[in-house]
Amino acid sequence: MKKAFAFVLCYFIVFACIAQEMHLYPSNWFTGLKNSKLQLIVHQEGIANKIPMYKLSAAGMKLADGVTLKMVHRVENPNYVFLDLVIDKNAKPGMRTFNFGPVQIKYELKAKHSGNGKTRVLGVTSKDFIYLMIPDRFANGDPSNDIVKGYRDETVDRSNKFSRHGGDFKGVEDHLDYFNQLGVTAIWMTPVIENNVSLMHEWGNNVAGYHGYWFTDHYEVDKRLGGNDGYRQLSDAAHKKGIKIIQDAVYNHVSKEHWSVLDPPSSDWLNNWPAFTTPHHREEVLFDPYSSAHDKKIMLDGWFTDHLPDLNQRNPFVANFLIQHAIWSTEMFGIDGWRVDTYKYCDEQFLNNVNNALYAEFPGITVFGEAWVNSVVGNAYFTKNNLNAPFSHNANGVIDFQSCFAMLSAMNLSKGWTEGVNKIYMTLSQDLVYKNPMNNCIFMDNHDMDRVFSVVGEDWDKLKMGFNWLMTLRGIPQLYYGTEVLMKNMKTTTDAMVREDFPGGWKEDAVNKFTDAGRTAPEKEAFNYLSALARFRKTSSALTSGKTMQFVPKDGNYIYFRYDAKQTVMVIANTGDKPAKPDWSVYQERTGGFSRIKNVVTGEVKPLEGFEIKPKESFVFELIK
Repeated sequence: MKKAFAFVLCYFIVFACIAQEMHLYPSNWFTGLKNSKLQLIVHQEGIANKIPMYKLSAAGMKLADGVTLKMVHRVENPNYVFLDLVIDKNAKPGMRTFNFGPVQIKYELKAKHSGNGKTRVLGVTSKDFIYLMIPDRFANGDPSNDIVKGYRDETVDRSNKFSRHGGDFKGVEDHLDYFNQLGVTAIWMTPVIENNVSLMHEWGNNVAGYHGYWFTDHYEVDKRLGGNDGYRQLSDAAHKKGIKIIQDAVYNHVSKEHWSVLDPPSSDWLNNWPAFTTPHHREEVLFDPYSSAHDKKIMLDGWFTDHLPDLNQRNPFVANFLIQHAIWSTEMFGIDGWRVDTYKYCDEQFLNNVNNALYAEFPGITVFGEAWVNSVVGNAYFTKNNLNAPFSHNANGVIDFQSCFAMLSAMNLSKGWTEGVNKIYMTLSQDLVYKNPMNNCIFMDNHDMDRVFSVVGEDWDKLKMGFNWLMTLRGIPQLYYGTEVLMKNMKTTTDAMVREDFPGGWKEDAVNKFTDAGRTAPEKEAFNYLSALARFRKTSSALTSGKTMQFVPKDGNYIYFRYDAKQTVMVIANTGDKPAKPDWSVYQERTGGFSRIKNVVTGEVKPLEGFEIKPKESFVFELIK
């Protein structure tokens, strides 16, 4: 007999322990925002029957100092009311008491932060270098929060790759100087929102929500990481060190143990199906001029798994809930940029609406859409582009999977008309489809992929090529944690294989890769090479804001230039099997007037003429007259 999904999965229908306590979403709000409107969700058993019916005039009803009630929305579930409020532009911060007959609601308005756009909420640009980590697997700075009593999962076990391991915000904060040493200017952590979930059965394993993608309460940061206060403290400390914070958003789905799934406000809060239905993952249906409505619906409304209910962003209450949370998080924690997970599975107009709300409130904010796509056109479709498509997305940039696939092909010295360095050349040649490809986030691997050092067969020369391309191609480079010290592994059985602990992040670790003394000779070479490249990039106008000129690869030799009026940088790689002496007459457009080349990592200067590059060698040079 098929399980019914008409309202929600059968084991969600009975919510046996509806809390008598009142819950408010958002948990607080702010004075001084440009948009004065707020939709407050009040969640308590039978609350709709306790709040009197109101006839409100167009002007609304004064609830408290600086706060006006415009409308009370009742929905199918009497455990909810939605209050449309207006916050006066002159409202002062402080606690308010809203009186609704027998019901009293205490609510706090906090002052908008004066540092927005100055010391926080700065945006992420091509001048940045992003470091991606899973905080649970990076460093444990506060063992006292490893287990939080009352959470559904109260286990920590580093010997179990599917369990939580205890990493937290304090562990990240303790290593801010490490990021400065490496040249990192922005930290992207996998989601930090509360994952108060039971162990979930995935691919034959009982898995904890250590990665953060199974939300249970948007307005609570997971207490095992340090909670709201710990997140704010990390953000403040990072900004003082010149390091930005990128938050990972998930609009597409929540955990089956999220409060809105256990006790749904309405029957259309989720995208429901007669039987469990997954997406087909073909993003092409969204821009294919020949696609069907049937295929689009499956793509947008299907559930990833039966424990990740799919949110219906066409429901205006759902949309408001998600939009307000994005604004709340940005203001509360000083977020500089958003990486939006599963972007291609979300309602398109909703995505533009949440982005516009963020842009209006925080003009410097940056939004990257994460869409694992099959083509450059697919990449470009989900950001500002030059396509004549039926829908125009407004994200600043995308997580650039196509440049990633090109670099991986080239690092592995693949040969062919469309493979290897030819794949990089071809991918960049299609940048005309983007409004600004410099806003794309480029990378070699991430938490969902095989680690790049293993992909290249643990060959340092190949990884060095990758470092050279990552730090010099157009866009915003992103490094996956541990790659700088040659962490490796393949997803042979599970994603957890590529999400191992950073060595040295726990006091009991035998070695500490955060220190030079704890690294092996190859690890030292990798770390020092990348950090030297990152330091050069940070001060290089050609790499962070300059133009690109590439030349057609020949016999596996690929040369491109990044340049502006002040500086010219040349990147050269030999992926062929023979030494090569470039014919510099071919490159006169960029090399004319220069006679010497300076290795940006070693500082060595040599003549341009007579230069020879061996197989598997690659370099980044600054041209000198």
